[in-house]
Amino acid sequence: MAEQGLAGGRGSNWRHFGSLPNILTYGRILAVPALVASFFVTGDWGRWLAMWIFIAAGVSDFLDGYLARAWQQQSALGQMLDPIADKLIVAAALLMLAADGTIAGWSLCAGVIILSREILVSGLREFLGTLNVGVPVTKLAKWKTLVQMVAIGFLLAGSAGDKIWPYTTLFGLTLLWIAAILTIYTGYDYLRATFHHVVPEDE
Repeated sequence: MAEQGLAGGRGSNWRHFGSLPNILTYGRILAVPALVASFFVTGDWGRWLAMWIFIAAGVSDFLDGYLARAWQQQSALGQMLDPIADKLIVAAALLMLAADGTIAGWSLCAGVIILSREILVSGLREFLGTLNVGVPVTKLAKWKTLVQMVAIGFLLAGSAGDKIWPYTTLFGLTLLWIAAILTIYTGYDYLRATFHHVVPEDE
């Protein structure tokens, strides 16, 4: 019976391999090199291109989860790749923004905090997964993600956006710090919620 269940699970994963939700996730992963390449495009076109690639990735992140639930096409493959795609696009954007000086000085600390939290939560999820313990996503964590995505979008527009609205970069940096503060709180929240699984209680 167990072997049949495993075979059925594998069959389900293969059936959903080419589903639209998973295709959207694949596209988000492929958007990472495109986003990086856009920073090497001279002029403002590169900044606008990077921004729109990031926005498209953000929209696809919402759609793949929504469609997977609505069409009952959730799969282990999708659950594995979805957070990986999210972290790859965010990490690539922050690294490129730091490389071109859009994020500089003390603001680099905000980027480091955000990336550190993503690594921390990924490690916690991997560890707790071996214990069959799930880590719920809180509403505050969802708000953190939204603020973070909007911040990166404004920062990707950067100098090109400043020509239309002079506070584009400043607004993006402000939101990045807000996201970093929320990141610290939600990261601590995850640690507190999983602490008793990591450290054995005294007998």
